[in-house]
Amino acid sequence: MTEQRRDTARGTGRDAIGQAWQELVETARRTVADSLVVGTSGNVSVRVGDTVLVTPSGVPYDRLRPEDAVGVDLEGRRLVGDLSPTSELPLHLAIYRHTDAGAVVHTHAVHATAVSMLVPELPGVHYMAGVLGGPARVAPYALYGTDELAENMLQALRDRTGCLLQNHGTVTYGDTLSQAYDRTAQLEWMSRLWLTASAVPSLTPSLLTPAQLDEAERKLRGYGQQPA
Repeated sequence: MTEQRRDTARGTGRDAIGQAWQELVETARRTVADSLVVGTSGNVSVRVGDTVLVTPSGVPYDRLRPEDAVGVDLEGRRLVGDLSPTSELPLHLAIYRHTDAGAVVHTHAVHATAVSMLVPELPGVHYMAGVLGGPARVAPYALYGTDELAENMLQALRDRTGCLLQNHGTVTYGDTLSQAYDRTAQLEWMSRLWLTASAVPSLTPSLLTPAQLDEAERKLRGYGQQPA
């Protein structure tokens, strides 16, 4: 490769990193605006080639600038920036190592976290569970930022694209930040739905059967605008 081509390739890489970082920051800010996190809780990441961009530890999302980009490889070695990555880096990297995820969103959403304290799995209250591959399981509690938490999460994510973390929050992943975020929003909405229905005295919410959920999941795979 000529020097000019090397410079072009590096420039293209920087452009991709810059664009992905901007989208990551916008998604992180959206988690705050939609009340899925408070302050600097929760975190977001996106994969660009062999680089994983992540929100930095302890920095309010509204203060993040282009020069604050933080990126690591799949082993957690710093590739981009000077700020420390989120303390939940092991959680994010575990997903990228074991799935084909393009983006990960972790929140402390109120209703989903409440559900994580009550049941081992969010009941099948709505067919949108299909966007996660089925009802969201609850990963057993472990201290935040630990390999134990990451391992518990991977077990709960088996054949799923989202799960609950006991007494902690939610994790979802997708091909894109937009898809990962939508799955987080759906998980929080279903959690709120179940809590609301369960709160009615003397009545028990009706649940969808496994067959009904499987049918919905298959149909949801073709949802939206499809390529011509």
